[in-house]
Amino acid sequence: MLNLALVGLGFMAATHIKALRQVPGARVAALCNPSGRHLDGDFTGVAGNVGDNAPIKLEPGSFKAFRDYAAMLADPDIHAVDICAPTLAHRDLAIAALRAGKYVLCEKPFARTAAQAREMAAIATETGRILMPAMCLRFFPEWAWVRAAIADGRFGKVLAARFRRVAEPPGWGQQNFLDGAKSGGALLDLHIHDTDFVQFCFGRPRSVRSTGYSKISGAIDHVVTEYEVAGGAMVHAEGAWCMTPGFGFNMSYTVNFERATVDYDLARGADALKLCEAGQPAQVLKLGQPDGYVGELSHFVECIATGTQPTLVTAADGVSSMEICEAEEKSVRSGQRVELA
Repeated sequence: MLNLALVGLGFMAATHIKALRQVPGARVAALCNPSGRHLDGDFTGVAGNVGDNAPIKLEPGSFKAFRDYAAMLADPDIHAVDICAPTLAHRDLAIAALRAGKYVLCEKPFARTAAQAREMAAIATETGRILMPAMCLRFFPEWAWVRAAIADGRFGKVLAARFRRVAEPPGWGQQNFLDGAKSGGALLDLHIHDTDFVQFCFGRPRSVRSTGYSKISGAIDHVVTEYEVAGGAMVHAEGAWCMTPGFGFNMSYTVNFERATVDYDLARGADALKLCEAGQPAQVLKLGQPDGYVGELSHFVECIATGTQPTLVTAADGVSSMEICEAEEKSVRSGQRVELA
């Protein structure tokens, strides 16, 4: 049994706790939060922009509670750390855990800067521990399905792909999220999901051209990017968290192949994923597998159990997604296309 400790006890920690209930071989063994908030394991009232927002409460006595992160890392019963703390803390928390011999799952964005992310990855290599970025989108059934369709060419070549993730301002963690110096704004905290998925599907882009603006955080709160990718497909992604309150949250994609169009829209609920194939009636696809949080945590736990490094998302992927987002920011600021090495 893998004993997992969570540090940072907000919405994402509650989401991971729910997911872990569906992951065999792992248990929540400890919670850590310097403020003391939610150290009783009661996450009732914690809500966010995805999931069912059902209340979650850990069984009293089933876990250890820490305010001191160093003390938690010193506990030999803790095997792995799941970092759900604010972005600005990721680098220090991850490095301390790796040096303490723990395996680390780190929420996105991997760090506040690409330089910090590169340092984290280097120390993971040095210590021989697993450091995996929690890029959950790669594991969501509807995204995993379309990525497989792109990879195996079942509908022919991709001609165009568009990804969209737009929301009103976060209703939680605002002292961190809405301070762009800490969070990196929507570009780094929200849009990075789609930037990472673009590289997952098409490889690291050769260049980016982005437009965007700041509205609430002082960083880039709305961005639209054109990615130059191998194979010549027309690929775009849009991310924002500055829509007027009441707008809510939506994510979608459209991929146009030579012989089919695939369209996903969260707003359609159970009919979210639609496939239109040439010569056939449009059909709604019902995939039904566990969600992306269960998928990413299962992969993390399985890699530790088998002593293998992650394959579906790696520390290098986490670094690369940061580098691409920084290139997008540079493009917004300069108004020019930015090449990626």
